[in-house]
Amino acid sequence: MKKIVTTLAFGAMALAAPLYSVAGTLDIGEETHLIFMREEEKLARDVYMTLGELYPGDATFIDIGDGSEQTHTDTVRDMLAVYGIADPNPDANNLPASIGIFTGEDYGWYFTEKFELLVNWGSQSQLDAWYVGAFIEELDMVDIIGCPKVIVDTDNGIDAGECGMDYTDETQLKTMYGHLVDGSENHLRAFVKNIENVIGEGNYVAQVLTQEQVDAILGR
Repeated sequence: MKKIVTTLAFGAMALAAPLYSVAGTLDIGEETHLIFMREEEKLARDVYMTLGELYPGDATFIDIGDGSEQTHTDTVRDMLAVYGIADPNPDANNLPASIGIFTGEDYGWYFTEKFELLVNWGSQSQLDAWYVGAFIEELDMVDIIGCPKVIVDTDNGIDAGECGMDYTDETQLKTMYGHLVDGSENHLRAFVKNIENVIGEGNYVAQVLTQEQVDAILGR
């Protein structure tokens, strides 16, 4: 049985091991979660690229989508290769044709629905688009650290707490996930800054995380 770590820490992870080392053996929870995160990072990239086209005067979406989220989804892809796991979206970098296309056998449908929902929401206004960005980053942190609800709800033998960063004992997975959480924290700060330039400083309300967790990330 994998060791379950119960702490929910969002600070930077000081892990000295290299990102890629000799791969161990993943259990079904670890493997499913890694595949899932490849598509979730692609979701963030695709939504931000799409909203960047809708709001070309806002560099936030292009900087995060074309830059950080592209790197994040590529990093998870490379980790899949380390463990000899097939990429659920092998054509992800065939841009722009791959935007909004999710081909994962188990959760492609889920990310397709999320993409359409989030783009429709973000297309309402630039403020809504920033809220979409903040929502994605909060959700990303929850799904990286714990076991995503859609995985638990699927008939796959994976129960709550049996996947995610807090579950795995693979050091290189923990390291990678820690870097992804750090990135999501930075992105959340950027989106909240834009939002609060409109609604007033200190008025952002958490959407997925608790308000206490968001306030800690924002340094409040």
